[in-house]
Amino acid sequence: MKSLDSKLAEIKANRASRAFILADAKDADMAFGVRAPGPRGHFARHGARPAQFSPEVWTRDEFGYRNLPEFLDLIREIVHQGLVDILLMSAYVNEQLTIKEGLFNNSHVTPAARANDTTDVWAIRHGCYTREASQPFRTATIDQIQCGQVECDRSTDNFPGANLGLYSITFVNNLEQDREALLWYKQFREEAERKKFRHFLEVFDPNVESGVAREKLGEFINDNIIRALAGVPGPGRPLFLKIVYHGPKAMEELAQYDPNLVVGILGGSAGTTYDAFKLIHDAQKYGARVALFGRKINNAEHQLGFIEMLRLITDGRISPEEAVRAYHGVLQGKNIKPHRSLEEDLKLTDQAMSYDDSAAQRATGEVRDNPLAGPKPPQGEGRNQSLLTSAATANGEWPKLANGSPDFGRMTSAQRRTYDNWRLKSKFG
Repeated sequence: MKSLDSKLAEIKANRASRAFILADAKDADMAFGVRAPGPRGHFARHGARPAQFSPEVWTRDEFGYRNLPEFLDLIREIVHQGLVDILLMSAYVNEQLTIKEGLFNNSHVTPAARANDTTDVWAIRHGCYTREASQPFRTATIDQIQCGQVECDRSTDNFPGANLGLYSITFVNNLEQDREALLWYKQFREEAERKKFRHFLEVFDPNVESGVAREKLGEFINDNIIRALAGVPGPGRPLFLKIVYHGPKAMEELAQYDPNLVVGILGGSAGTTYDAFKLIHDAQKYGARVALFGRKINNAEHQLGFIEMLRLITDGRISPEEAVRAYHGVLQGKNIKPHRSLEEDLKLTDQAMSYDDSAAQRATGEVRDNPLAGPKPPQGEGRNQSLLTSAATANGEWPKLANGSPDFGRMTSAQRRTYDNWRLKSKFG
């Protein structure tokens, strides 16, 4: 069974479950074109793939984006790492890796493809499409995602391609445009139900002036989602949602509404590492059970290390602040230059996260009320206690079970940090 299916079942059976679905969105070629694979910084272990540029046309450093073969190598490496539950791709990349290569055949990772590409994702260089109100549009068909051609052989329900798609809709608070978008979604849902194609629903904030105040967008989106799905019986409903995180109140309001409605967040544009780690931590705390990070992963200095931190956070093993520090330790161990200094990377810069008055304090980089820190020692004893702890844990002396595996239940916070640092160094060198 794929981890996605087992986690969805667990989440719906137990509202208190910590099961969390993590997805890597590698479908940016349907939005950004040539820039989609990301900057030529970190590569998979295979390294850079040869590309030929005419020296009379290009300077050595002028072309700064990975090519598609390098992009595919990164996807392969992430799937083999096995920490994500879903790998979202364009229909073309899905054909290359899922249908032709069989990358997911023996993996618990579920392949998925973007099932539509509304005009607000047409982020073309020098283009103006994203400044216009979103219009519905579909490039790929369900058959092309499932089997790589216009019509699949439907004598069986087994297809070589992905059987999960992302469908995106953008409400702009305009009657005609929102009605048109919903009609397209209705058509897609009915086709998907007939062809037994599963989907999840992405709902973007308005991409143009909507007349809805920024602080009210969460309510606007929540009501649109519930209203739009109220007429949809079970077989046609999305497996889960992918939405902008509008803060704890909006998230809790939606997450508590219906236990069968699994709510997830999108990552949005790349910011500091702390922006990403704090976002996934807080969204999970207030009810999200899925996160789909695209640019935040793709623009990371080391994608496998970044994903490892996301999983440690959602497993409750490490705080966002500690994850930033551990991630910088991974970069240092790999001799990779970080985009920002540790001090800068510990700042909260994403305005979507500044939903309360403590945001400015969190942006200082100081760890306040660390849930893993434990009680503060009496005044004057801090340094001595720290030295004792370092001595006790320097050689991996943490509590262990009879079989030799770590006993997290008996670990102190210092021993937990030491274990996590040891594990990361062992994994990434």
